Amino acid sequence: MIMLKPQKSSQQTLSLLLFDGFSNLCLANAVEPLRAANMLAGQNLYHWEYCSLSGGQVTSSSGLPVQTARLSEQAAGAYLFVMPSYHHHAHATPATARALRAAARRFDLLVGLDTGSWLLAQAGLLDGHRATSHWDILGELAEAFPEVDVVEDRFVIDGARASCGGATTTLELMLHLIETRHSAALALEVAALFMYGERDPRCEPLFRLPPDRIVRAAAALMRRHVEAPIPIPQLAKQLGYSQRTLETHVQRLMRLTPAALYRKIRLSEVRRQIEQTRLSIGEISQRCGYENAAAMTRAFRQQYGAPPTALRKRIDNPSK
Repeated sequence: MIMLKPQKSSQQTLSLLLFDGFSNLCLANAVEPLRAANMLAGQNLYHWEYCSLSGGQVTSSSGLPVQTARLSEQAAGAYLFVMPSYHHHAHATPATARALRAAARRFDLLVGLDTGSWLLAQAGLLDGHRATSHWDILGELAEAFPEVDVVEDRFVIDGARASCGGATTTLELMLHLIETRHSAALALEVAALFMYGERDPRCEPLFRLPPDRIVRAAAALMRRHVEAPIPIPQLAKQLGYSQRTLETHVQRLMRLTPAALYRKIRLSEVRRQIEQTRLSIGEISQRCGYENAAAMTRAFRQQYGAPPTALRKRIDNPSK
């Protein structure tokens, strides 16, 4: 049987601890990057479950019901994401603190999303750690828990504890975790899929972005133009930077040239279309910017170790 090149595997399991009134946006920004990473990698890198203190249905601030398992019954895992969002004071009970302290022994990393840091701090699980939270409660958090080193930052990872400031920063934290666990290239592909970091090319740059933002913006623009790839000099110009600047930052952060990054993004889209559509190989090659199917097949084989037809056959005949 023809196999595609294996990537860094060993599936990570994680649990998301929800409380009534949690934020849909925060939850989506935590889970969707993991789903996208699974899709882009072509394998289940992450598995997640929803839980609550008592199990059963939990309802978000906008009325979305989520069925959950009981936290105490969750097996050990890589991450436990704590997500109260609104009404964190009401959720900061002795029962919550006891449950979190017990869970801390089963999970490698405890993560406070949005106002989740408050519950971790109230359980004594952030003592001696740097942490952040939603910026509306940073001052209050620092006053209530002087043993915690509260900092103004978008996200913080300190040993076996992590925290972030809200829904948008949750996405940034997830991208960082994907990069740390797997690769900067996979995290960049996930970011590009959600158009994270993209800038409107019609706008003149008003300030200089940091290098990682420049690379994300470039990747997002590449993803928008898969069918008709933009020459690298033109792409750099649309971003408002010189080709040399773009090449320097991509090479330093990704260990790739911009052209190689573009090719990787296009081949990832080839793989997605093979897996999720019934388009012919020839049509997929055109939609992904290749002059013909033969050129795409050569590039795909070099990237994944097998031709696209092998992947299509494996999907059509999973038992073989």
